[in-house]
Amino acid sequence: MSAAAARGRKVSNRETGRVMKRGDTPARATIADTVTDELRQLIISGELSDGVPLRQDALAERLGVSRIPVREALSRLEREGLAASYPHRGYVVTALSRAEIEELFDLRAQLEPELLRVAIPAMTEGDLRTAEAVLDEYNREIDAADIGMWGEFNLRYHMALYAPSGRKRTLEIIRGLLVNTDRYTRLVLTLGTGVEQAKDDHGGLLDLCRKRSVNQAVALTRDHIQRARLDLLELLDSQQDGDGLPAMKTA
Repeated sequence: MSAAAARGRKVSNRETGRVMKRGDTPARATIADTVTDELRQLIISGELSDGVPLRQDALAERLGVSRIPVREALSRLEREGLAASYPHRGYVVTALSRAEIEELFDLRAQLEPELLRVAIPAMTEGDLRTAEAVLDEYNREIDAADIGMWGEFNLRYHMALYAPSGRKRTLEIIRGLLVNTDRYTRLVLTLGTGVEQAKDDHGGLLDLCRKRSVNQAVALTRDHIQRARLDLLELLDSQQDGDGLPAMKTA
């Protein structure tokens, strides 16, 4: 269910594939997974912006669930770095500082190119078709200016390319980095900066993966991340007063 759907529909008890924890009932585990996915998407899409309070009662009513899965979802989002809890205030959407954003992009630039280096030799035609299908849908969303799902599709596309590496721990780390940076990358794209370049980079990456051009794909991945980093930092520096930007910490 998309973020838009969450505004008008209740969460369903669909299976999500998460391994259940001891003490979970099937319904509870599934609802908590779904609520986590919904809230994550609302944050990545910018509908829940930095610094916004995440009130359990209001979220439970909005999603049509009890407070229990909402509480579990907020705890998970805190571990992912998307939410923070404060005494007497509860949970809020986290706001990253400039230094934190730089650090996250630097980590991406170190980890993602090398993970793709491992992934490309292991890619099957099925893997490439999966990545292509995600990219096609992503490009349709960009062309339609439907910004709400840009972060989600960017995450899905990059993870589709890296998944054949089979390096589960590194994949988990990179997924967390993407989740935390994509809401800011989406901001740059929303303001019209770098959209065509991003599309060219994504299409070029897939072509290089098909050709098994490992070194070129690795170099393009690194350049792609560094371009996104520079575009975002330039935007933040040019609009330090916050015009059109999400709330950010200064230290």
